[in-house]
Amino acid sequence: MLFLSQIRDWIKGFDAAENYYIGKMNDKEKSIGIFQLSPRPPTRAIGQQSSYEVRRISVKLHWNKNQNESERAAYELYSKLRAVSSFDIDDTHVYFIDLLQAEPVSIDTDDSGVYEWVIEFEIYYERKD
Repeated sequence: MLFLSQIRDWIKGFDAAENYYIGKMNDKEKSIGIFQLSPRPPTRAIGQQSSYEVRRISVKLHWNKNQNESERAAYELYSKLRAVSSFDIDDTHVYFIDLLQAEPVSIDTDDSGVYEWVIEFEIYYERKD
């Protein structure tokens, strides 16, 4: 199983923000939050156990009050995610990630005027039973 804390730590390796959170974010600018997307049904192979699992992730960039800087930060992280291929998170092998939109999605600003963007993806990783 891949946990949100492991995914947060992996994303920290991209050096894309100043602050990283899981579950709940605070109001600090230049922050990234890692959240679980609604799960999909379990993966089942016919006649045997599947060799992989899928974890659905939403990354929220809570950046600053400058739209251009915020958008650029979102696209930079998106490009880094798009460029990764097979890798490991701790002792779990990740086959690939599947970005669920063609680009980061703007979700406008929060109540204080900080621009926010979302990147959603699925992580396909080696099943360990």
